[in-house]
Amino acid sequence: MSHRRAIYPGSFDPVTNGHLDLITRSLGLFDEVIIGVADNEAKNPLFTTGERVDLIRRSVGEQPGLSVEPLNGLLVDFCRRREAFVVIRGLRAVSDFEFEFQMALTNKRLEPKIETLFLTPREDCIFLSSRIVKEVARLEGDVTPFVSAPVLSALKGKFPKE
Repeated sequence: MSHRRAIYPGSFDPVTNGHLDLITRSLGLFDEVIIGVADNEAKNPLFTTGERVDLIRRSVGEQPGLSVEPLNGLLVDFCRRREAFVVIRGLRAVSDFEFEFQMALTNKRLEPKIETLFLTPREDCIFLSSRIVKEVARLEGDVTPFVSAPVLSALKGKFPKE
């Protein structure tokens, strides 16, 4: 039997319970899941790539078959280096689909072996995005239901109460 390996790429700025749901479910589908934390400075991330990698690791704990690492450059090159040709992407709403579909087709054109698997988060997380979590935290709202304890603590450090 072949080893089934997938990559779940994203900026995860910060990782939310929706992301964690997809990570858990992906581990049920694959022998190995590599979380690729994109180093995209154009997005002006709140957390550095290293902080985001650390927050994911602390949020998921040690799990067999799961690794978290920075993703620099093209996703297809990352996939080739890791010999992982399934890309997991989360879809929250129809609005996500158009962009994700374009990316999937572009990746397939650049590397024909790549297949993209779209997963939807569980119902109580489907509305979550990192952008919304950051905005609620910035405005001193309670993000406890949306993120893990390590992320909650890190957000409090970035947005201290005045």
